Amino acid sequence: MTSPRQTPEPHGHDHDHSPHQHAQPHGSHGHGPAQGSQASHGSQGSHGHGPAHGSHGHSHSHGPATPVSRHLRRVIAAILIPFATAVVVGLVVLWPGGTPPHERTGVGFDRQTEQGKVVAVQQVDCASVNAGQVPPTGDTSTPQGREAVNAQQGECEKATIEVTSGPEKGRTFTEIVQPDAPRQLHEGQGVVVAYAPDAPRDLQYSVTDVNRKVPLAVLAAIFAVAVVVVGRMKGVMALIALIVSFLILTFFILPAILDGSNPLVVAVVGSSAIMLIALYMCHGLSARTSVAVLGTLISLLLTGLLGSVFIGWASLSGNTDDNTGLIHGLYPDIDMSGLLLAGVIIGSLGVLDDVTVTQTSAVWELNQADPGMGPRALYRAGIRIGRDHIASVVNTLMLAYAGAALPLLLLFSIAQSSMGTVANSELVAEEIVRTLVGSIGLVAAVPLTTALAALVVSADRTDAGGRPGTDVPKPAAVRGGRRRRAK
Repeated sequence: MTSPRQTPEPHGHDHDHSPHQHAQPHGSHGHGPAQGSQASHGSQGSHGHGPAHGSHGHSHSHGPATPVSRHLRRVIAAILIPFATAVVVGLVVLWPGGTPPHERTGVGFDRQTEQGKVVAVQQVDCASVNAGQVPPTGDTSTPQGREAVNAQQGECEKATIEVTSGPEKGRTFTEIVQPDAPRQLHEGQGVVVAYAPDAPRDLQYSVTDVNRKVPLAVLAAIFAVAVVVVGRMKGVMALIALIVSFLILTFFILPAILDGSNPLVVAVVGSSAIMLIALYMCHGLSARTSVAVLGTLISLLLTGLLGSVFIGWASLSGNTDDNTGLIHGLYPDIDMSGLLLAGVIIGSLGVLDDVTVTQTSAVWELNQADPGMGPRALYRAGIRIGRDHIASVVNTLMLAYAGAALPLLLLFSIAQSSMGTVANSELVAEEIVRTLVGSIGLVAAVPLTTALAALVVSADRTDAGGRPGTDVPKPAAVRGGRRRRAK
């Protein structure tokens, strides 16, 4: 019986995976003691608890994926480098000089705003501050009648607001808050005030919203901490990628569209830049990530093609509410239907990244678990995982869009409109097209990415000279080692 403290053979740590070395039990990998030690120590020897370098073998099962061959790296680079170059050229050509200036209309979001603070609130009789309004008739069966009665009865609030930013910092004005107003003010509360310089002095300022910066900042900090604590270094990289995505959206996509560039082209270039930066930053510069990028790119192109066809076929204008109407009024040259299609592409990108990365990782792990699986077997196993992903992701998209349009759906429900009438209205039809087109792109991403990953992994098993790849014999040695221990 060989002693477990026997000195390893003096052949160094060159990691030369020759066929002779892989014929040895998994615990030694040609770095540990004689085979007798493996037989006497059982499974412990296989995990390298002795002086042998068994930990080297163990790390192959749980560490990063083995790099692909040089030939495959060249093939992937030949596809992705021209694509990345085209994205960079697109960014340079379409990069805007900034948001085009315009004269403020004072409508909606197109108003000059300043910060303010509620310094005092006192209760007053509503009749004394609403004397100029039409007297109520007593009829409370209509919303107008109820508002008129409330304006003359009950207690109102008279809030004194101090402007805390802008050229007139320190100026105060009063705001009357009705008892049935959805937003009530309290002393010390931060508010956003609209400034209309052309209005009479007493009417230049009015409260438009409350200041929510502190709770939003705290929530963002909690989110960042949670991502870093759970994700560690990958969580940090994910946050950096999120910031980069926001910067591209803010400084390229939105200004370029306002500058008159085609919204679809801008969305494709901007989304491609976000995809390349986010995926490689979060998952590393590897063949696995490159396959996910290719799958995402093909799925995005399919989503854009379907969106273009059905937005045109359904005659969706993209101008369906006050906000889009204001945009069209300020910048009439913007293609609103193209803007709708750009939103579909950008909205689908985030979920597409999740699907393609998951499917690629699943195929890579399946290959490491059983290197004997061919491309067809890898595809079948990966697609079984993908079917579960499809079911959850499609439902997620539908619920996300339904949640965003919930007030609109409530209005249709109050009006007792039929399902066909609701679906035919442009507001709802936009969401239906957005949901279905995005879902088709997601569903297509699963088989596309799974097939690409299976082909890449299978093609990498032997290099151009026909020698075994580095990732195949290692698990085979595991099976060989187990058979020896079983004897």
